[in-house]
Amino acid sequence: MSLAVVYTRASLGVQAPGVSVEVHISNGLPALTLVGLPETTVKEARDRVRSAIINCGFTFPAKRITVNLAPADLPKEGGRYDLSIALAILVASDQLQGDKLEKYEFLGELGLSGALRSVNGAIPAALEAQKAGRILILPQNNQTEMTLLDPGVAKVAGHLLQVCAFMQGEDNLPAIEFPAHPTIPEHQPDISDIIGQEQSKRALEVAAAGGHNLLLIGPPGTGKTMLASRLPGLLPPLTNEEKLETAAIASLVYNPEEDGGFSRVRPFRAPHHSTSMSALVGGGSLPRPGEISLAHNGVLFLDELPEFQRQVLDALRQPMESGEITISRARAKVRYPARAQLIAAMNPSPTGHYQGIHNRTPPQQVLRYLSRLSGPFLDRFDLSIEVPLLPPGILSQQNHTPALRESSAHVRERVLIAREIQLKRAGKINAHLSSSEVETYCVLTKADAEFLEEVLHKLGLSVRAWHRILKVARTLADLGGFEAIERRHIAEALSYRSMDRLLLTLHKSLA
Repeated sequence: MSLAVVYTRASLGVQAPGVSVEVHISNGLPALTLVGLPETTVKEARDRVRSAIINCGFTFPAKRITVNLAPADLPKEGGRYDLSIALAILVASDQLQGDKLEKYEFLGELGLSGALRSVNGAIPAALEAQKAGRILILPQNNQTEMTLLDPGVAKVAGHLLQVCAFMQGEDNLPAIEFPAHPTIPEHQPDISDIIGQEQSKRALEVAAAGGHNLLLIGPPGTGKTMLASRLPGLLPPLTNEEKLETAAIASLVYNPEEDGGFSRVRPFRAPHHSTSMSALVGGGSLPRPGEISLAHNGVLFLDELPEFQRQVLDALRQPMESGEITISRARAKVRYPARAQLIAAMNPSPTGHYQGIHNRTPPQQVLRYLSRLSGPFLDRFDLSIEVPLLPPGILSQQNHTPALRESSAHVRERVLIAREIQLKRAGKINAHLSSSEVETYCVLTKADAEFLEEVLHKLGLSVRAWHRILKVARTLADLGGFEAIERRHIAEALSYRSMDRLLLTLHKSLA
């Protein structure tokens, strides 16, 4: 046989389009030519494949070898095609039987000795192979990801010789080892560690119950970062579907085997304020997921918010609304899920204070500092809460030990009950309600609607703020077990608009 076809998968966003590796061996000067829009890393496969074949005891054909990666218009990168190219060459040169090629797809980078190395995007590839009616064979180091899928979807191997022996029927590939017990959630920081800040803790509970975006404003050292890091411990664990979605995105950028595997705890991503736009929302010539996609089904925490570049933050506005992000490049267009809960923390001024004895900043300078954040971006936060300095004497009180304060487990019980109410009512949490759903599930009496509208006019807020306040009020009613939204829920929802009041106070002081 001088022609062989082996099936594999490319990686394009969270998709894994099929690729056929066609190898033709003909007479002529010895050469290996790769066609089909390969990147530099794919072109280097010729040297890796040649050394691996020779070191495994096979003969590398001293003929003209043409390798076509079809379809030709699909960009291809990385070493993920090495295994399929090597097998196709061995089959085309009659050193290996090709009877089983139709039933399997192959993915893996080859070392010079023939050892198989892990590849990114194994989960999407395995799912697409299953839809095509084939079983994926991939490196042993991708086994952790495969435990998230159904048994029989994939097989793993550690060496090219193992795959060759399997193809010859001489040996069977080892079964994937599935954990006997569900993964135990890793330890999370507890909210009982935080001294005081009862209103901020309440706001964190409301954010967790309804999936609302939260902005924490306060001087340095008041516990803003501590509060944000406690949010994952208040959220319900990932469902099996969410865990698979999250793992599929994570598998595009790192190997879970080396990173400690996957857990059912929701992801918590906290990029530095020097992060670029492509790192935050995704990008590159062949797009990769950014931090907001890696935080899908979890929390994206932005500390020192005004220190981020304004255009970087504004790039988050669309995915915060739609829950996904589309990245278009000349050679590829990919779509990534980006349904992350945004938590941000910031100082109210360059010195960290805007009032009281610690204030050394004039109002004009405070406004200039806050103007680094655009109004439309701030409008995406359902809750903004001031985290003040602790009053004198609280640190010396005896009841500040964690055992005497409410734990994350107790708060999480209330959060789970509230979320169950929301899912039963609308099939989604309150933060994800559409405008029409807000009108259906967040009905106010005429007096309460007039009260809320009057407050909005005084604060100069938009219609988007109207909907967000209603969503928060709905969450507060759910936490309290109330069927209808009452005036007290609206009043508490309005109390979580600290940024609006801060800006109003500053503008009045300059008037």
